[in-house]
Amino acid sequence: MALVKSRLKIFLVDDDPFCRNMYLQHLENLGYKDITCFENGADCLAHLFLKPDVIFLDHSMGTLPGLTVLKKIKLFDPDIHVVFLSGSANIITAVKALKSGAIEYIVKGINEFENMTKVLSRIAEIKAS
Repeated sequence: MALVKSRLKIFLVDDDPFCRNMYLQHLENLGYKDITCFENGADCLAHLFLKPDVIFLDHSMGTLPGLTVLKKIKLFDPDIHVVFLSGSANIITAVKALKSGAIEYIVKGINEFENMTKVLSRIAEIKAS
């Protein structure tokens, strides 16, 4: 699993610098090294050529909503694992995200670090098999 962890390329997309830095620190503490941060969906989309394995994607971001970005990511490469992050426990948004291809929907402020760790373990298992 450590080998997979060191090889995972992660994008972190959140317009809130506090959240972005907090999640970055958590991922680094877990031992992930190849992490690229973006403050908006457009910048993330412009860098998909870097072929990330995992994208943590905020729901509410400026002019390009997370759901729109998610759909464009999946059009570019359906094998990218997208984890949706939201400050809202809105079931309708969660269902839309999962139906659009997100592997997980994590609500900010409700065990998000534990949930991020769990989903990364799941993705590492998928990548290792």
